[in-house]
Amino acid sequence: MKADPASQPIWLVTNPASGSNSPASVAAICAALRPMRTLEFPNQPLPTRAELEAAEVATLAVFTGDGTINAAAAALEGWGGALLALPGGTQNLLSKALHGDRTLDAILADVSQGRRVRRRGIRTSQGLSLVEVLVGPGAMWADVRESLRALDFAAMAETFASALRETREGPAVRLVDPPEGQPEGYRALLLAPEGDGVLVEGYDFADIGEFAAQGFAMLIKRNFREGPHDDIGVFPAVTISSAADLALMIDGERRQGGGKERFTCEEIALDFLATHFLASHPVAT
Repeated sequence: MKADPASQPIWLVTNPASGSNSPASVAAICAALRPMRTLEFPNQPLPTRAELEAAEVATLAVFTGDGTINAAAAALEGWGGALLALPGGTQNLLSKALHGDRTLDAILADVSQGRRVRRRGIRTSQGLSLVEVLVGPGAMWADVRESLRALDFAAMAETFASALRETREGPAVRLVDPPEGQPEGYRALLLAPEGDGVLVEGYDFADIGEFAAQGFAMLIKRNFREGPHDDIGVFPAVTISSAADLALMIDGERRQGGGKERFTCEEIALDFLATHFLASHPVAT
């Protein structure tokens, strides 16, 4: 189903603190989409399903990082409209999946030809992941990223020391169902939706000094797959355990799980607008 969001009621969510936001880029979006309403998160709350339905909004454009897009999408499951994820953050992984690795201007030029698609995500006890979940001591680096966002240098020093200590000394995480990968476990396991299953990659760091130097580049920027890792496999669902509660990073945002957590790959009950159509995305009817 094709949709022209520019000719339908549309709301826009921005986040000035996100990596790619700027007054000029927000102005370009407003000129292209002509939203009925613009919300500046977190100064204004994300719209609820009831608010969008009451205003008869057809498309919610979200120009933020993956974490805020995740929060918006999770709250809107079951809504009859469509979410347009625009590259407003640092990594913009969801936007790249829906539009390709393209500029904001290129996406806006094609948005009138966008298709409503459904995606699969990772379900966890701590919320839905649209893109990826990092499990294990390595996820503690999300706390460092938060202190960087706030330019809180005292907190950054504290969270850096904590992340380094946990990565070095914290108990490893193991894939126990199915029992795959290193029996001794990993410093981090990366999970992502792959077809109908959960893709699992394992990360270990033999030289902790080298890891500390690369921690910002690889974990805070979330370029996980640039580092050496084990391709463990793709499974219908996985269970991960540890001797301590599992640190999680869900689409870049920090969460805390229990000592054992189950992760499944399921369809998200929400349409997304895609301008770079991928055959793996079933078209919504």
